[in-house]
Amino acid sequence: SAMEVLQFTKANCRDCYKCVRECPVKSFRVRDHQASIISEDCLLCGRCVQVCPQNAKDVRDDVPLVKQLIASGEKVIATLAPSFIAAFDAKGFRPMADAMKKLGYSNVGTIEFLYENGEFYFIEMNTRLQVEHPITEMVTGIDLVREQIRVASGAHLNYTQDDIHFDGHAIECRINAEDPFTFVPFPGKIKQWHAPGGLWTRVDSGMYTGYTVPPFYDSMIAKLIVFGKTRNGCLMRLHRAIDEFVIEGVKTTLPLHNEIISTPDFVDGNYNIHWLEKFLKNHEEKENK
Repeated sequence: SAMEVLQFTKANCRDCYKCVRECPVKSFRVRDHQASIISEDCLLCGRCVQVCPQNAKDVRDDVPLVKQLIASGEKVIATLAPSFIAAFDAKGFRPMADAMKKLGYSNVGTIEFLYENGEFYFIEMNTRLQVEHPITEMVTGIDLVREQIRVASGAHLNYTQDDIHFDGHAIECRINAEDPFTFVPFPGKIKQWHAPGGLWTRVDSGMYTGYTVPPFYDSMIAKLIVFGKTRNGCLMRLHRAIDEFVIEGVKTTLPLHNEIISTPDFVDGNYNIHWLEKFLKNHEEKENK
């Protein structure tokens, strides 16, 4: 398959159609009549939003949802996104709940959307928890891993959607053994490891001083999650936690996290799925001057 972004107008519609038809013919040497076209909306300012549904098929016939609404940047940082909750309640909750019932889904899962201009666009559903699930746990107090195990064993959920309330704000950083600005993997031996601690600071990891990061698997070596009563308080705690985090012997994405959370755009929540790409390009231009 081939993919190309084209801006259709009434004036250039025929030219765009011709361009799309020619692309697979030139690239894959297929005959013109064999080339199929699928058109989709291109979201130029979309945000990635995740929602975590649970259904235990219990007698109440409901689908409690721990609404894991996050805005993530290329799997680098994830945050709670309270501004989307009302919009999702109005447009996304009921159709998704109905779909879970019709499918007879009985476990924890994660549904991903793109959000732009007040509309949600379905991407996919993963029948599992995702890396960002600690955000939901921090602001709801619900242990999602425990709930997943209970549901899989046949137990019923002991709460409904009305029992779930958000309190405060949470941010998660993926700490990867990579070059912080090119994302090239950097396996090797960890010579020094010191994880941050303190109130409302959580580190999910199995790393330790002397551990060798192998080159065969995903490069994520830790998740740093912080909680705060407000977003600003959460950001202040995150700054402190990143400064306290010591990982020597391998490159990590900690410097990237530190720069991102210091930008006015991130502080104000003014970013989308293309923001990180532009940020990295600007960083490279500054480094090359």
